[in-house]
Amino acid sequence: MSRIGKAPIEVPAGVEIKLDKSDLVVKGPKGVLKRTLNPKMIVKYEGNVITVERPSDDNEHRSLHGLTRTLINNMVLGVTKGFERVLEINGVGYKAEAKGEILLLNMGYSHPVNFELPKGISATVEKQTVVKLAGIDKELLGQVAANVRAVRKPEPYKGKGIKYAEETILRKEGKKGK
Repeated sequence: MSRIGKAPIEVPAGVEIKLDKSDLVVKGPKGVLKRTLNPKMIVKYEGNVITVERPSDDNEHRSLHGLTRTLINNMVLGVTKGFERVLEINGVGYKAEAKGEILLLNMGYSHPVNFELPKGISATVEKQTVVKLAGIDKELLGQVAANVRAVRKPEPYKGKGIKYAEETILRKEGKKGK
């Protein structure tokens, strides 16, 4: 058995679960998330506990077991606590500014980059060099953070660019003198 897959998911008070065959809807204080789960997995909701079981020991079923449980757990955590990613901007003149649903990035290009945030993701900018992205959908949040980072990836010599707060950049040595 998958150690992750067999762990039950405790549903906290204030969270409403609707499970129809493979469609799952999770409502909580922060919002509503919907997902179609793989129909091969057996998802049971009894009392305030969700369990995921697999029909056989097939490789496909084994790989889907832990994944399905983690996706459901992320939905429950998202509607109760939410998720956050922090991006840091390094470089002279590099800065960010949040204007409603648009993140304005000055990253050394000849023009500022207007990054439009999707619905459900919010951005706050601290000190012009720290961007906090927040949302209830972990998958969407991670993709948006990756897209913002892709505007100017950190380079290995001086470390200029956009990086995740927990990320460390492997530095390269520059040219040697004679």
